[in-house]
Formats: sequence, C-alpha cells, structure tokens
Amino acid sequence: MDQRTAESSYGVPGELLTPPLSWSLAGLRKAWNQAKPQVAPWWPEVSKEAFNTGLDALARGLKNWAGSRTGTRAGRPVGFPRFKSRRRTTPSVRFTTGSIRVEPDRMHVVLPRLGRLKLHESARKLARRLDLGTARIMSATVRRDRGRWHVSFTVEVERAEHIPARPASVVGVDVGIKTLAVLSTGELIDNPRHLVAAQQRMRSLARALSRKTGPDRRTGRRPSKRWEQAAARLGGAHTRVSNLRRDGLHKLTTRLTREHHTIVVEDLNVTGMLRNRRLARHIADAGFAEIRRQLAYKTGWNGGRLLIADRWYASSKTCSACGTVKAKLALSEREYHCQACGLIIDRDRNAALNLAALAAQFDTAGSGPVAGRGADQKPRTRGQVATKRQPGTTPVG
Repeated sequence: MDQRTAESSYGVPGELLTPPLSWSLAGLRKAWNQAKPQVAPWWPEVSKEAFNTGLDALARGLKNWAGSRTGTRAGRPVGFPRFKSRRRTTPSVRFTTGSIRVEPDRMHVVLPRLGRLKLHESARKLARRLDLGTARIMSATVRRDRGRWHVSFTVEVERAEHIPARPASVVGVDVGIKTLAVLSTGELIDNPRHLVAAQQRMRSLARALSRKTGPDRRTGRRPSKRWEQAAARLGGAHTRVSNLRRDGLHKLTTRLTREHHTIVVEDLNVTGMLRNRRLARHIADAGFAEIRRQLAYKTGWNGGRLLIADRWYASSKTCSACGTVKAKLALSEREYHCQACGLIIDRDRNAALNLAALAAQFDTAGSGPVAGRGADQKPRTRGQVATKRQPGTTPVG
C-alpha cells in the first residue's frame, strides 16, 4: 500500500502501479503459500492451522479497517492491523480441518498434529450429542490462559424448541451497583462484588510482585523465577474473580430466560459510565454489558424474547403508577416520591416496573418501535404520550 501511494505521488499511471494484494482469506493464504518456503522454511514442522489462524485474523482486521474508513462499519473507528504481542496476547490456535473428535472414555480429545490429549473435565455433554447425531464439531480452539490450557469446540447443534416455565410472564430488569439486578416482580439480586472481596489479597500479591526482580525490556533483563511465581499467583487471583463473576452471571441469566418469556432491559451506555473514575471499578465488576449479551442469545435458546428500551427512556424518573416524569432525580435519592399521586417506592423497583410496562407498548405497536423520551425532548407531563424519536425497543432472538 505504501509503495502504491508513493508511485501515485510520482505520477505513475494506474496500470503501471504495483499490483495490489487481495485482502480476503483465500488471497492471503495463496500469497502465504507462495512465500513460506523462503520466509519460514520450518513451516512443515507445525500445523497449517497455526498460519491459517493468523491469516484469518489479518483478513478480518483489514476488512474492519477498510469498512471503518469508508463508513460501512458501525462502531468505533478501527485502526490498521498490528502484530500481536507475545507477552500480552493469549496464545491460541483454531483447528478447522483434520481429525477432531472426542474419545469414547470422554476424558480425551484428538486434535490435528497434537494428537490425543487428556482433559481435566469430562466432555460427556458434548459426547452425548455427538453420539445421538444432534451435534457436529465445526472447529476446535486451543488457548493458554493463566497457566492453563483450554480447548473449546464450535459445534453446530440441533436444538429442540423450548418454552419458558411462565409463557405469559413479562419481567423488567434494572441493573445497578448497590443491587446487581432488581426485577419488576420485586425480587432483588444481590451484587456479590467479587473484585472488592478479593481486593485486599490482590494488593498484597501485587506488593509482593513489586519486590521481585522483574523483566526490563530496555536492558534485556529476564525476570527471576520468584517474580514469575509471584506473577502467576497474582494472575490466579484475577482469574478466580473472573470465574466467579462469569459463573454468577450465567446462573442469573439462565434462570431468567428459562422462567420468563419476555425480558426488558435498558440500553445502557456502559462505555460512558466507565468514565466515572469513582464508579468505574464497581461498574466493570458488575458486568452490565455481559448480562445483556447473555440474555440476548439465551432468550432465543429458550423460546423467549429480549426487548431493549431506548437509551434515553426515563425509567427511573417516570412514576410507575401515574406516568408523571420528574425533571431531575439525583443519584443519592434511593426512593422515588411522586408529587402527583403520592407514590413512594424504591427507585430501582420503580425503574423495573416501567421497563416491564414497555412490553405492552411493543405488543400494541406490533413490529414497530416503542417510543422512548429523546434527549432533545422535554420530560412529558402526566397524561401525555412520548413521541417517537428513534427505535426504542428492538426484539432480539
């Protein structure tokens, strides 16, 4: 690309410019097959999937960069692909071809080039589906995370149709820091705050690590054995917090999707919320975005639906009894006091009830959007209906 840009600046005609390379995976693989005897004469010693994994990541990175420049890709601007760091990146490789199977004892798997590997956990759930013919392995990814090797399978599964335990149930879910989730049914889900609970131990491990002789890239100094051991202990503490958080969120979202048919949540600006330096750690520990991500695909698995309320919908400022909207509601006000009807209710419970009420508006509108109060609109008074500014509620799954 730099060569073509330089040639263009010199006035070289388009037909005489250096031929461009294809950015597709097939084109990159073809170029690699032509160059690998010279640049990597040791390539037959490892699996071809090691190179294919990198080429696939490069193809997706180039596509995202080009789409970001032309405006065809939504989201944040994406820069030009860069080489991964061997120090900070999780080593991984994805196998898409070759012999990939689970052994009959269900404690071993066979992967290309690596051969027969023993598992720490039984693969009986996957083996049962494979034996019944309701699943087919598409690929296997091996990665090293916090000193442990993991293998994950991408599987095409034939899922039976599921119906929630309460097919007519509608629940609004208001997430927060003090309480992880407040349901419109009145149930409160406590926030375990795993990171806060482990903070003292992690600080102690970090101080112990700082006293060891670590690596220095400027002088080329290698870390001492004790530094590596201390770093492994600190990494293990972080891994435990991550595993506890993931386990709790999976149990919560699985229970909600199996019990309720319609779940309504808010479209929170988590990225903007993380800019608050006083609450960023607690917001990240709660995992707001992960809750919505898991609800999105689990509602489809269990025959339900997920509705996303508009980001500017005033769920906390709106009275769940009469519909009056307050102009201001400080974060320190934990109870909602309605001046119109006299309702006194917990603000999070009030928000959850308003979210659950949006499901009726969606059913009335059919496949259209549900109105949400836009940022350029004044709060509506009692008896008024919010106007439609942009899609407020979208079904997922």
